[in-house]
Amino acid sequence: MTKNCVSVWNNCLLTIKEEIHEQSFRTWFLPIVPLALEGNTLTIQVPTQFFYEWLEEHYVGLLKKAVFNELGGEGRLNYSIIVDKGDKKNSPLTVNIPGKESKKKIIVGAPTEDEKSSLKEHQSNLNPKYIFDNYIEGDYNRLPRSAGLAVAQSPGTTSFNPLTIYGGVGLGKTHLAQAIGNSILKNYPEKKVLYIRSDKFVSDFYDAIRFNNIQDFNGYYATLDVLIIDDIQFFGGKEKMQEIFFNIFNHLHQTGKQIIMTSDCAPKDLKGLEERLLSRFKWGLTADLTQPDVETKMAIIINKLREDGMDIDYAVVEFIAHNVDTNIRDLEGIINSIIANSVFLRKEIDLELVKKCIQSQVHEVDGEVSIEYIQKFVANFYDIDIALLKSKTRKQEIVQPRQVAMYFAKIYTKHTFANIGEYFGGKDHSTVIHSVNTVQNLIQTDKKFKAKVNEMKKKLKLKTV
Repeated sequence: MTKNCVSVWNNCLLTIKEEIHEQSFRTWFLPIVPLALEGNTLTIQVPTQFFYEWLEEHYVGLLKKAVFNELGGEGRLNYSIIVDKGDKKNSPLTVNIPGKESKKKIIVGAPTEDEKSSLKEHQSNLNPKYIFDNYIEGDYNRLPRSAGLAVAQSPGTTSFNPLTIYGGVGLGKTHLAQAIGNSILKNYPEKKVLYIRSDKFVSDFYDAIRFNNIQDFNGYYATLDVLIIDDIQFFGGKEKMQEIFFNIFNHLHQTGKQIIMTSDCAPKDLKGLEERLLSRFKWGLTADLTQPDVETKMAIIINKLREDGMDIDYAVVEFIAHNVDTNIRDLEGIINSIIANSVFLRKEIDLELVKKCIQSQVHEVDGEVSIEYIQKFVANFYDIDIALLKSKTRKQEIVQPRQVAMYFAKIYTKHTFANIGEYFGGKDHSTVIHSVNTVQNLIQTDKKFKAKVNEMKKKLKLKTV
């Protein structure tokens, strides 16, 4: 039977696989593509110069054994290495350099179809549903989203390297980080992108220690073009792992590769991380995600419903946005619940159905309540004249009670922004919107203010979230 490069290399792989751990085999040998067999010389193609150097340094003995088993004592191995993709206008350039056992052939030019196939074997772990098109922009995410778009266009070459995105639970950090990764793969399909959660990184690291594969662990990450690590706060207190990540970070950054990280707090507030690592996190851009305002939440609701082929009344959308004060993840979960109830119960999405779906999140009043009652209650609570709530004064001691009263009026009555404004001395609807947003933001950021609002809710016999 006539031997060819594919059959020879496949037999070599069988020998190699018996000698090394599965992770090492997948990392360093599965991406290799057999190109040619000329006499007793087998030519294989590897993705990068670094890849070739790693094989020569760590696996040259194993490769010699595998080639000897297939081609005998006269067997030789040549490497075809892609060191520059080039373009369609530039024809491939071949450069021969001496190696340990034979000449190594370096090809400069566009990747072959075989190489493209080998690149596709790498698993990015990206979720294809996380893209920029369904990541709604608002004041709360404008900076990190804009920075993410810039990184996706030119990974590793902007000043946003590393790009660190931080914010509370459920605000869209993972969505944005993966949207950047998916956009990079769309723009640069040849790049090796990896998304990994910090707990998975830690678990793989400990497995590498257990199986004595730290070199392969480091080597694999050194081959990446884009590394996306989610929730880096879980690196805290793991000193040995931080040392490994420090070296990986340095290598990727120095070679112009893109690093993207997410965290639940700003890098300066991360606990248990070495100062040298924190200082590197500050090299690029740190951008935070905050709670979305009402208009952004409404846009998210409308977009989510349209994705599922649903369309509902604007007033219902407004009701959901004002009465669900949790994060975006919870908001999307509630929308899914509403859609499911509408489909399975065969009912239109109206205010009654929405209230039923989010009854644990919606504030309700025991009995009827009017804007006049809310104004009287708030004025008594703050010990001010009710007429001041309707006046034009901009004194802070009056502005905040007025904003609170407008906030209660919006979430506990069915009045529109414009109607509420009329009850407060003919204020414009935009003033009411601003007041509601201000109160919601203060509830999220000011514990004392939140406690005061909850106290008012209890005295009004309101059910708190």
